[in-house]
Amino acid sequence: MLTGLEDRIAGVRELYEDLHRNPELSFQEERTAGVLAQRLRTAGCEVTSGVGGTGVVAVLRNGDGPGVLLRADMDGLPVREVEQVAYRSTAVGVDADGNESPVMHACGHDAHMAALIGAIEQLAARRDAWSGTVLAVLQPAEEVGGGAQAMVDDGFLDRFPAFDVALGQHIASAPSRHLYVRPGVFMAAADSLRVTVHGRGGHGAQPQATVDPIVIASSIVLRLQTVVAREISPEDVAVVTVAAVHSGGKENVIPTTAELKLNVRTFDPEVRETVLAAIGRIVRHEAAAAGAPREPGIEPINAFPLLVNDVDAARRVSDAFAEEFGDEFVHTPQAKAGSEDFGVFGTAAGVPSVFWNFGGFDPELYADPAKPNAAVAAGKAPGNHSPEFVPTGLEPTLLRASSALITAAALWLG
Repeated sequence: MLTGLEDRIAGVRELYEDLHRNPELSFQEERTAGVLAQRLRTAGCEVTSGVGGTGVVAVLRNGDGPGVLLRADMDGLPVREVEQVAYRSTAVGVDADGNESPVMHACGHDAHMAALIGAIEQLAARRDAWSGTVLAVLQPAEEVGGGAQAMVDDGFLDRFPAFDVALGQHIASAPSRHLYVRPGVFMAAADSLRVTVHGRGGHGAQPQATVDPIVIASSIVLRLQTVVAREISPEDVAVVTVAAVHSGGKENVIPTTAELKLNVRTFDPEVRETVLAAIGRIVRHEAAAAGAPREPGIEPINAFPLLVNDVDAARRVSDAFAEEFGDEFVHTPQAKAGSEDFGVFGTAAGVPSVFWNFGGFDPELYADPAKPNAAVAAGKAPGNHSPEFVPTGLEPTLLRASSALITAAALWLG
């Protein structure tokens, strides 16, 4: 199935550079969806746009046989890209809170889309080598954890052919051409929360007449650090991060509210419930201890399910990668604290799913390809969501990513 794919990669790279130059925020991927839909129609697919908002679904039929879902995500991030490539993004968008921000594909979704298009174009050209049905799913809003569910809620399972397996991939800060597959639990569940603390504002010279929400928020931030350290077993894993604190605007005015944004990562449903309950208890009791006039608000922002690869299917994919590309290029990573909503498709359909990572950077940056995170931690390589996260060695990276999708799909398509 891979014969001739290398000849397509120059065109896939052109698509990648166009997508990289023109990123769009979650649920705003109108231009992106249009470019991809046209490319898929040209390849001979039946294309439906506007699924789950801005999602695109393309059906490539080739006689009787199994169905395989191949998914890529489309949205960019509110990140300002550093100037290091000629095709860098200078796009500007407006986020869900109404804030204007630069936009960048700082998590590599442009590579995911381009690789999927390359795979579909190759499968369309090599119909003699397989039979069945391929669903190419271009999903919106992965970064906010809502796109996959939005497509399912929009009747995805009823509107499109059934599939026997869901396959997806994500670029990582790792050496180009290397692949990372893990059977079982692969990526964490994630919960993002908005906490609003209510105080009583007033003059900075008369703090005794106020209830300072900044002090309450500060106490909450410090106390939350004890959740993992003192309420979670050392045998379990959890992360609690307070990544945003907003309050006030003038140095001599004590404000009436303070807002915190939290992110929680867990690998076990019971641990998740313990952490979320502890957060709620700490937030409420710190406010009460300070005499807050109102109970604080705790509002979910988004949630990602635990991503679990089907054990048997993941082992088959890993073995196929090793056979096609060589054992030295295939690794079994540890579970990752990052999160993904890809698993929603397989769960909703009741079929196995497999998700893997592919590297996209200069191998010289990584002392040990099996442990690429060490290079990120040492500052030698950019991590996902960094303004410097722009893959290098594009054509080998895109070729390996497209090849990986085809190699995995072939296990079901024959």
